[in-house]
Amino acid sequence: MDYFAQQVINGIVLGSIYGLIAIGYTMVYGIVGMINFAHGDIFMIGGFIALISFLILVSIGLTAIPLILLIVLLVSMAITALYGWTVERIAYRPLRHSFRLAPMLSAIGMSFVLSNYSQVAQGARVKPVPPIITGGYTLLEKNGFAVRLSNAQIIVVVTTIVLLAIFTWLVSRTRLGRDMRACEQDQTMAALLGVDVDRTISMTFVIGAALAAVAGMMYLLYYGLVDFFMGFVAGIKAFTAAVLGGIGSLPGAMLGGLAIGLIETLWSAYFSVEYKDVAAFSILIIVLIFLPTGLLGRPEVEKV
Repeated sequence: MDYFAQQVINGIVLGSIYGLIAIGYTMVYGIVGMINFAHGDIFMIGGFIALISFLILVSIGLTAIPLILLIVLLVSMAITALYGWTVERIAYRPLRHSFRLAPMLSAIGMSFVLSNYSQVAQGARVKPVPPIITGGYTLLEKNGFAVRLSNAQIIVVVTTIVLLAIFTWLVSRTRLGRDMRACEQDQTMAALLGVDVDRTISMTFVIGAALAAVAGMMYLLYYGLVDFFMGFVAGIKAFTAAVLGGIGSLPGAMLGGLAIGLIETLWSAYFSVEYKDVAAFSILIIVLIFLPTGLLGRPEVEKV
């Protein structure tokens, strides 16, 4: 039971990271109706920017870890948001009214561009860093096994909860959130009512990229490494989480992320770690057979 509790903690932390990335997928799909396949690489860019920012701040003599982390968070969110805005302007906006496959192919191409750009700029080797956040708490110790909750895990989960609360308020209580919901229902009608559709879509990409940057920083804090290929793997898992939770549903994206994180972690703990991805995708297939729209997805309504 102690071992199971430890794996649940690990799964929730991993699922929180997946959930932050999955929100970006589901936001873009909800408004544009397309999957941004470059979003996983935006997450990877955020991780690299967080690493570079951290090394720069340490090199100039800054030693206060809380201040360093706050500056790194703000810098990585700002710069990664700029990458997200650029992806929308280059890969999506010119093809928005083209046939449906065109933006998808463009986004896949942008994914390769970002991945190879990072490989050329930062090298192909994994970039490890020493533990930035150390220490933790022993929740339970029995028969020589201790259930531990590290400070890094606490930061990941608390940051995720705070950001979700802020984002929920943004979507439900602000003018931008109202514009986003209007564009999700009908872009043409929203434009007729005075909503700047182009600006709203751009801001959606910007917010999704900022959340991916936070996920990239949390990944760096938790695992202590980044590499140019991590965006592909994490992006596929986060996209799976978004589909599992119900593509287009923000709570569903977070729920799907937690589900994928728990499935991977528990399968790796009790069965063969080589088949953890098989287990996650098998659960996805089973859920979609009985719930075609995902756990919290809304059925599609035909527009006339």
